Amino acid sequence: MLKKCLFPAAGYGTRFLPATKAMPKEMLPIVNKPLIQFGVEEAIEAGFTEIGFVSGRGKRAIEDHFDISYELEHQIAGSVKEALLSDVRDMIDKCAFSYTRQAEVKGLGHAILTGETLIGNEPFGVILADDFCDSGVIKQMVGLFSHYQCSIVAIEEVPADQTDKYGIVDGKEIDEGLIKVSNMIEKPAPEDAPTNLAVIGRYILTPDIFSIIRTLEPGAAGEIQITDAICEQAKNSMVLAYKFNGTRFDCGSLKGYVEATNYVYDKYHRKV
Repeated sequence: MLKKCLFPAAGYGTRFLPATKAMPKEMLPIVNKPLIQFGVEEAIEAGFTEIGFVSGRGKRAIEDHFDISYELEHQIAGSVKEALLSDVRDMIDKCAFSYTRQAEVKGLGHAILTGETLIGNEPFGVILADDFCDSGVIKQMVGLFSHYQCSIVAIEEVPADQTDKYGIVDGKEIDEGLIKVSNMIEKPAPEDAPTNLAVIGRYILTPDIFSIIRTLEPGAAGEIQITDAICEQAKNSMVLAYKFNGTRFDCGSLKGYVEATNYVYDKYHRKV
């Protein structure tokens, strides 16, 4: 049973400067809700009850958000605004939150390894809040994990000229939308990419991934890449890539962030 979900959240968010100079990029709002709250809601919907954050300096706002604010709640008690905090209170009641710090930002693989103290020796989910998904992607993957009991990454097709922005998967389709991974390459140039199947920020990983990460040399951009670790894992055991159902926006980019904001407003707020 999957209980723990890890949120790497130590990045600087430099593409959103100056907004992220003093505010975590994960707290940027999609309309009126922080980006990271959407991710936590997705995890809870999938059945995760223990939420872990790998954070860093300047990320205190994330901890404060997933905590009770007695002064604020006292001020709005009995007013129509009280309902606006009901979702956060429900999350606090439904699951436990824990935090650890990544002292140096050395890649997603290193961030996940830093989270080992929160995970222990059990399979776990990973959600990158930058990838906004409005379709319960991690819940779909939990269903697959219950059957296959192996590491799973979410993928989608991207334009061939954008492979250098993603980890790219190669492998054999064993069922509709499900690929047994034979190779993964971090940000290959279009002419070197074996496919256009890009990994997005949803993973389910088995705990042996930690020992693999510890043996890795820095890869692309001089960082410890989770893509390299999963590729190594696929050499010794089955790893699956899943073409998920639903809508995804890259909120690590300004364009994707604006598109996600417009999407959420049109779907949930236009008639309010």
